[in-house]
Amino acid sequence: MKIGKSDMTNTPEARAAGDCAPQPSRMSAESDGSLAASRCATAVANSNIALIKYWGKADERLIIPRASSLSLTLDGLSTSTTVQFGASDADSLTIDGTTQQGTALNRVSAFLDIIREKAGINLPARVTSANTVPYGAGLASSASAFAALAGAACEAAGLDATPRELSRLARRGSGSACRSIFGGLVKWNAGHDDESSYAEPVDSGDMDLAVIVVLISGEKKPISSREAMRRTVVTSPLYDAWIDSCQDDLDAALAAIRQGDVERFGELTEANSFGMHASMMASRPAVLYWLPETVSALNAVTSIRDGGLGAWSTMDAGPNVKVLTDGRDAERVADELRNRLPDCEVQIHRPGDGLRFVR
Repeated sequence: MKIGKSDMTNTPEARAAGDCAPQPSRMSAESDGSLAASRCATAVANSNIALIKYWGKADERLIIPRASSLSLTLDGLSTSTTVQFGASDADSLTIDGTTQQGTALNRVSAFLDIIREKAGINLPARVTSANTVPYGAGLASSASAFAALAGAACEAAGLDATPRELSRLARRGSGSACRSIFGGLVKWNAGHDDESSYAEPVDSGDMDLAVIVVLISGEKKPISSREAMRRTVVTSPLYDAWIDSCQDDLDAALAAIRQGDVERFGELTEANSFGMHASMMASRPAVLYWLPETVSALNAVTSIRDGGLGAWSTMDAGPNVKVLTDGRDAERVADELRNRLPDCEVQIHRPGDGLRFVR
């Protein structure tokens, strides 16, 4: 499988991420560990929504999950990132036009250190990123962000990484990012070490899926996913029971995909999500991202389904509700949601592509 390459230089994403001057296709490292000249690369990745959830790490440093997961990469929720090594005296990070310091920059620098070590270089990098995903609102902004960063940084550093290697690298920045290397349905094999924990695409067969996002809030969530995961794993009396159910849910979901059974797939998706959130709410203190509008949206999904339309809710770490449906029903389900939730923005997202480079 090859990572896509497309001419996106005239898109808003590419322009916001910054222009790369033409550079040689590969550059060798000098004996002192620096590149012969600065090299620039831009990559674009879409966010993904976990349908069988990832929540909790077996290894915090390597970001090895406690269970395998299944996701759908979505169109229209993307990050475009440009990395240029040797363009500044120290690592710098700009997100949507705003210079970042503190935790955000430190996290990116730590990730770049992994790339620099693999490439045998010691140059600082200038990183510029543009997003169509609200940051920290439960729409997996870190998934698209670190998938795009992994791709752009590897390309800029001269690393010829395979899709699986890119998946493993992206995982080191944010677990869910490993799934955004690929398009469509994607399985993240939990594994037990760095080599065995990676994502791979899943054949969707004839299954036509869409995800409708009910955007309740784009505000940054009060507790990060990383901290919420730690708290749930350590303190929730419900967590072990939920994590034990995830493999059965995953096996059943993969069987439903093979059979083209959207209804069964949706039921599993919704149940797995509610189980995760129940374990979070049982944490001490509780991890609760829901707002009153969240409950209204969840009730609306149930009402729509009771009316005969296939619609199943799922949520990540945030107040926003996603609705899985058959792609042929997406417009009708979205209209029903808009009628029931007039104050919420409702967006239809189809399966999106995997990582691609801007040329």
